[in-house]
Amino acid sequence: MKRLWIAIVKLFGWKFDPVSDDNMKRLHHCVFIEAPHTSIYDFLLGAACVWHLGLNPRFFIKKEFFVFPIRRFLLRCGALPVDRGNSSNHMVQKAVDAFSSNEDITIIITPEGTRKQVKRFKRGFYEIASKANVPFAVTYINYKSRHMGVGPLITPSGDFNADMRKILNFYTDVAPRNKSGWNIDVLKKTYSE
Repeated sequence: MKRLWIAIVKLFGWKFDPVSDDNMKRLHHCVFIEAPHTSIYDFLLGAACVWHLGLNPRFFIKKEFFVFPIRRFLLRCGALPVDRGNSSNHMVQKAVDAFSSNEDITIIITPEGTRKQVKRFKRGFYEIASKANVPFAVTYINYKSRHMGVGPLITPSGDFNADMRKILNFYTDVAPRNKSGWNIDVLKKTYSE
């Protein structure tokens, strides 16, 4: 199934950008942040990208998606159901525990938390990476160039705003599928000094 999906994505003209050998080793134990997240297509393309890289992905998705006939597909893709309406769902701790019990795991987070435009990223990805003592990888799907891949790997410095500025500077030229769901200037203003 994975090889077929990668082939279909390539058939539609998408390119996977190469990753250095050093970074490739680190990707097997890190948090992926996937942005901009403006369409369900981001999930479909992102799945092809992590499979192309040979990673063991896990990601949280709201429990309402776990219905027939896609439930089995989501589980095979690495989805973990979460009750987003429950503030005590312990997502951060569950992710940290997953890292401590598995040396080959990549947890994918969409820090916007929605496909609609936001003014700030949710901090969960940062808390997970900090508490699990793993880097986070800034990933991208650029709809203008039809390229996808992994940008910088960042070790949390403890200064969330400074690290956010690094992330957003990278995303400056990344084109989302739906422009109405992403405003890089609004996000940059939120984390400016």
